[in-house]
Amino acid sequence: MTSSYGTIDQTFLNQLCTLTDKDRVSTSKALCEQHGTDESYHKAQAPDVVVFTLSTKEVSDVVKLCATHKVPVIPYGTGTSLEGHIAALHGGVCIDLSQMDKVIEARPEDMDVTVEAGVTRKALNEYLRDTGLFFPIDPGADASLGGMASTRASGTNAVRYGTMRENVLALTVVTPNGDIVKTASRAKKSAAGYDLTRLYVGAEGTLGIVTEVTLRLYGIPETISAAVCPFPGLEEAVNTVISIIQCGIPVARMELLDDRQMYAVNQYSKLDYEVAPTLFFEFHGSPSSVEEQIEMVKSLAEDFGGKNFQWASKLEDRDRLWNARHNAYYAALALRPGCKGVSSDACVPISRLAEAIMATKQDIEDSFLDGTIVGHVGDGNFHTLFAFMPDDEKELAEAKRLNARIVERAIAMDGTCTGEHGIGHGKMKYLESEFGEAGLEIMRSLKKALDPDNIMNPGKIVAL
Repeated sequence: MTSSYGTIDQTFLNQLCTLTDKDRVSTSKALCEQHGTDESYHKAQAPDVVVFTLSTKEVSDVVKLCATHKVPVIPYGTGTSLEGHIAALHGGVCIDLSQMDKVIEARPEDMDVTVEAGVTRKALNEYLRDTGLFFPIDPGADASLGGMASTRASGTNAVRYGTMRENVLALTVVTPNGDIVKTASRAKKSAAGYDLTRLYVGAEGTLGIVTEVTLRLYGIPETISAAVCPFPGLEEAVNTVISIIQCGIPVARMELLDDRQMYAVNQYSKLDYEVAPTLFFEFHGSPSSVEEQIEMVKSLAEDFGGKNFQWASKLEDRDRLWNARHNAYYAALALRPGCKGVSSDACVPISRLAEAIMATKQDIEDSFLDGTIVGHVGDGNFHTLFAFMPDDEKELAEAKRLNARIVERAIAMDGTCTGEHGIGHGKMKYLESEFGEAGLEIMRSLKKALDPDNIMNPGKIVAL
């Protein structure tokens, strides 16, 4: 086996086995293909070998070996990315961190926790259940926290609690030459030197491998209430969102689903909501503050024709509601069995949100391809899913064309090509439009300085 860089031969494999354990080193075709496949439409590209590591020291040892032989290294968490982040574009070694799944230390008195990179968000919240604390970042998929840090994930709670950028206090990172670096202390703020933590949050494994993550925690709200509200039109629903944000109402979640997406959700999750543009809300706080939030939101929604609020205050009802929302991607795909999806995730300033979404809806109506809209609209982020048949080049080309229109429109509105999915190799061509050549050159310079041999997840974010 030969990668585009160094050679992976039996001698190299034997050395890998001595660094870890031969039972945790595999060249199985099926396993390698699995580790080169994410949830996206991008072509799967398998690594030459998969190594399951159990510690930061093992990751460091494997990276040192790869650096010596100039073999590419691709970190792997749970494989839920959407822009080809884990595709082994040049072959190489996939380091699977899923077995690094220990909660190292939870510190309720400081409201923070340190975990290994393979711990998933659901596993962390289960561990924290009896502490009265929780970790709020919820991208939908049960992603690993190392992967969430690497892609700067956010999700349904971001409108109140922020993204991974705001909630990662410190990281342990293995650099391209195998050094182990701790990026910060646990202090809630610091003015000491360059912000190394933010450098690696969102770097998608191109500058190093995240092996441990220290996270902010939050108190579980005393009262949680959720609601569903249909609207007479998509524009009315979006304008309600804009008004809520501009009034400073601290909603925890505010999700938009267009009429086509609501139809898909009803079919997939066996629900019977009205098939209309709909907002999903969740409110956190004391009983009185939640009641105040609800009354203000109801009043604003009614101004735009929102009616027939349906409430979910019991845990099982809220879980059913949000599971349906999290399964929206699969629900949309289920409308066309056997299809795949091109998913956008543009984000625009809140004042331009209605304009961006209505223009996107018009694009869908003008196209022969089916599409749905769903989004974390409280922070200006929305997704459009275009379902296409994998063997139909015409449909794929149309999905890419529509996605490009959404991205170009968002950038023209001073927004971004990706609110949360990241760049991977699927959105590299948009970075220059967003940052300009000078900004892109700074990114290339960082990559060259930290990874001169370009072995860390090569072919992602920037091309060298």
